[in-house]
Amino acid sequence: MMNNSMNNSMKKIIVNDEVELSQVVSELIVRQIEEKSDSVLGLATGKSPERTYEKLVQYYKDHKVSFKDVKTFNLDEYVGIHVESHESYHYFMSNHLFNHIDIKSENTHLPNPMMPLKACCEAYEALLAQQPIDLQLLGLGTNGHIGFNEPYVDFDLGVHVIELSEQTRQDNLKYFQDHSEMPTHAVTMGIRNIMNAKKIILIVNNEKKKAAYDALMSGVITSEWPVTALINHPDLTVVAVKSVVGN
Repeated sequence: MMNNSMNNSMKKIIVNDEVELSQVVSELIVRQIEEKSDSVLGLATGKSPERTYEKLVQYYKDHKVSFKDVKTFNLDEYVGIHVESHESYHYFMSNHLFNHIDIKSENTHLPNPMMPLKACCEAYEALLAQQPIDLQLLGLGTNGHIGFNEPYVDFDLGVHVIELSEQTRQDNLKYFQDHSEMPTHAVTMGIRNIMNAKKIILIVNNEKKKAAYDALMSGVITSEWPVTALINHPDLTVVAVKSVVGN
């Protein structure tokens, strides 16, 4: 069973496991699309949202949702690998979601670090300014990063290039067959861009995220834990597995 609680404007949903987590999060996303068929969704990559995307694909196949008018903006992309590489987030999104639903390819957006990086950041920032995000999905890094906003990042930054922390690089090595190809930098939405979303869902899916989750729940905003910026968001839903919460 889920337990719902309210901490100021933060909504907390505690679930038993990742299967239940993906069910809850996918239902929230489907509800958003039902309420606004041309919703602009902010999307994440990595292990956290994988099962949620599986559920969304199943909803589409069961004719319970259509993405034909939906637009998407991903949080980030690695610098230094081709966007068609199997390790890229372009590939991840196509493989896990876009290729299996009725979304139009021109409505899916990710940063393109194949172009000059300054131009890449400026172009993505301009797109985000034109298309305010209705619902932003976030995973959580073990060091508290959201997007690739690493500890001690400036919360006022928009889209920018960031050097990945050693912790993040170690956490993401598992996605690279050749560990030497693990990028050192990424283009990411800034905290400012994330906070501009009308609604945010934060996924907290395993015990490695407990310290970052506890920092968020402390109510103290600090750049040491970038996730704590979300404390100020007016419509934040945290969906966490019980083992992280500890009760």
